[in-house]
Amino acid sequence: MIVKSVQVNCLMPTQIALGFKLVKAKRKGLRVLKKKPSELVAFILEHPIRVVMGPKGLFYVIDHHHLAHALLDEGFETAPVEVQDDFSKTSQHDFWRNMEQHAWVYPYDGMGKKQRISAIPKKIWDMQDDPFRSLAGFVRRGGGFAKTTTPYVEFQWAQFLRAHISAKLAKKNFAKALKQAHALATSEAAKDLPGYVKT
Repeated sequence: MIVKSVQVNCLMPTQIALGFKLVKAKRKGLRVLKKKPSELVAFILEHPIRVVMGPKGLFYVIDHHHLAHALLDEGFETAPVEVQDDFSKTSQHDFWRNMEQHAWVYPYDGMGKKQRISAIPKKIWDMQDDPFRSLAGFVRRGGGFAKTTTPYVEFQWAQFLRAHISAKLAKKNFAKALKQAHALATSEAAKDLPGYVKT
């Protein structure tokens, strides 16, 4: 794996949506760290954005989309990336086929519906909001389920929560939806999901 520094605004997403509330939380954390420059540098170096090199030498994010978005929003120009693989010599078609085979692409929109690969935006800041992805992220942060190596595990949890919590509630009263999400995460209904924590 190679670690290098790249322009944040040149990073390419490999999913359509992410959780805007999670991005907001990461922005808040970055602002706090800005007051402590050495800690900010340490944090950024300890959390390189995982990428794959694609055609034309472009860097495609496969982990830490939220951090990439937060860095952009906070005006950071560069960030360290960790290159997981190099598909830069392939055609665009073969690139996406390789990405699918490695489970490094998630073309689901902000409502959890699968779309074509072509629907994935070209820029991080054009990604859609999925409030259920935010719910899943905050549930995991609160110990509702464990972190695992399963690809896109938090999106799996987001889909589960989407099936049990009103979309209107998730948008209008996030705090109440989060309370419901925590209860659901430890219920029998969630027992087959990766990272399930039995209480």
